[in-house]
Amino acid sequence: MIAIISSLSKTGAILLALVILLAALWLGAAIGETAIPMEIVAKTAANRLWNAGYPLDPIDQGIVWNYRMSRAVVAACCGSALAVSGVVLQALLRNPLADPYILGISAGASTGAVGVAILGFGAGFLTMPAGAFFGALVAFGLVSLLALRAGRGTSAIILAGVAGSQLFNALTSFIVTKAANAEQARGIMFWLLGNLSGVRWTDVWLAFPCVVVGIAVCLWQARALDAFTFGSESAASLGINVRRVYAVLIGISALMTAVMVSIVGSIGFMGLVIPHAARMVVGVRHGLLIPASALIGAVFMIAADIISRVIIPGQVLPIGVITALVGAPAFALILGRRRVSA
Repeated sequence: MIAIISSLSKTGAILLALVILLAALWLGAAIGETAIPMEIVAKTAANRLWNAGYPLDPIDQGIVWNYRMSRAVVAACCGSALAVSGVVLQALLRNPLADPYILGISAGASTGAVGVAILGFGAGFLTMPAGAFFGALVAFGLVSLLALRAGRGTSAIILAGVAGSQLFNALTSFIVTKAANAEQARGIMFWLLGNLSGVRWTDVWLAFPCVVVGIAVCLWQARALDAFTFGSESAASLGINVRRVYAVLIGISALMTAVMVSIVGSIGFMGLVIPHAARMVVGVRHGLLIPASALIGAVFMIAADIISRVIIPGQVLPIGVITALVGAPAFALILGRRRVSA
């Protein structure tokens, strides 16, 4: 598989990735409790983007564009952002278990977002994304301090992250239980499990620039991430400013995670499983691994969203339930293959 991918030209690989992503978005807009023909989806997109003037049922057109298409785009952004964040954290910390969820970033972002939404932190000046970003930074700062106090190197940050995740998850539950009414509590708890039902195009204008900038920054630091594979000391010996790279990449990972959590809630396993799956396809060089993880994460999240809408007729499951049900067995298979190959 790696030989086939490496034989493709860069232009061909980019075109293939775009085709796969567009096909996933197309299916995401067509499949649901009410199936809409693929032709209607294409004509709706043409009408909205290029004023093609195709005569369409306004209801079908509204479902495709205002509900399903925006939802599919945000799902793709979320999957890409979490997967790339997982790649970055696993490289920097040299730990295959590192991801935004385990390191407490996702839990902290949830606490920050819930604090703004329910407790009114920021006195109206902080939005949910800003609150989520602040919570993510506080969580990762706390986890980093705990790891430094442990004095066991980067592996200690995983244990500190587990403790941080439990702490911020408990704070989130406490806020919801203490300050939210019954309707708020139900909505927040459903949102925390991952919910794309309320996503609209205003969310796309927040998620899309964030993931594009985030992936661009990570690709810019791809060679530095390759160097971190051999440790921070080896990276420093190659002339890499270790502290600056840590600050930039962990900051951008926290930003992407916080923005996605503020929109769709906390979704586990994406940043853990997708990087491992991508390594099996393209190898460990981050120049290929980052875009491959972004693509696989986007397609997987769109597929999970489709499943969440159709698996139980008349009911939408939280998307985090689907990612966990698929991600846990997939991760077990990956671990099994690694053990056999070793």
